[in-house]
Amino acid sequence: MKKRVTFLQNRLNFNKIANFGTVGLVVCLVVLLVLSWLFQEVWEKESFHFDTALLRWIYQGSNPWLDGLMISVTRLGNPEIVVGVFVGTLFWLLRSRLYPAAILFAISCLGALVLNQELKLLFAKTRPQLWQTQVVETTFSFPSGHALGSLVLYGFLAYLLASQFPKFAGWSYTIAAILIVAIGLSRLYLGVHWPTDVIAGYGVGFLWLITCITLLKRYAR
Repeated sequence: MKKRVTFLQNRLNFNKIANFGTVGLVVCLVVLLVLSWLFQEVWEKESFHFDTALLRWIYQGSNPWLDGLMISVTRLGNPEIVVGVFVGTLFWLLRSRLYPAAILFAISCLGALVLNQELKLLFAKTRPQLWQTQVVETTFSFPSGHALGSLVLYGFLAYLLASQFPKFAGWSYTIAAILIVAIGLSRLYLGVHWPTDVIAGYGVGFLWLITCITLLKRYAR
């Protein structure tokens, strides 16, 4: 009887894992399709009408209080903050002797940096110039480095915290999700990125993050 119960439990666990893997695969395929469409359109210098319309709509709600808030939020994706979070997380992982996690975390962040720089140079898309912005950016626009980098950095950090402290997994993922979305919205509010830049940044970051976490899981097994 006990063997039968154990078999059924294992079968249910296997089915859950299989279903989760199927959903993850479908999500990744959808993200790939969206990215391929965006890449083709941007490469062919096609314009997106909703890009301009959405930015202008967001700008209508601007006010001094929101200006200050969004500038503060966008700084969470700036190099000085990102490097600080990266070094602090790496120090924690090495001190805890979580060496595989430290290696994959470093690879994920450095890989995100390389992907962002190379894609910007490849597509060479200019930034929006719809109004005078409060933030000066000199690099190309596509994809958004803040969106890509924040998703990889804070997403991987949330995964690590959830793995080490399962009781707070929900909080880890929720805070990371809010932070990542807020950073992307701040780039639109400040007028330094097109919506398609942020979408592409999230898409590339998501696929790269999933790849690195999958490698870490396989090593752990």
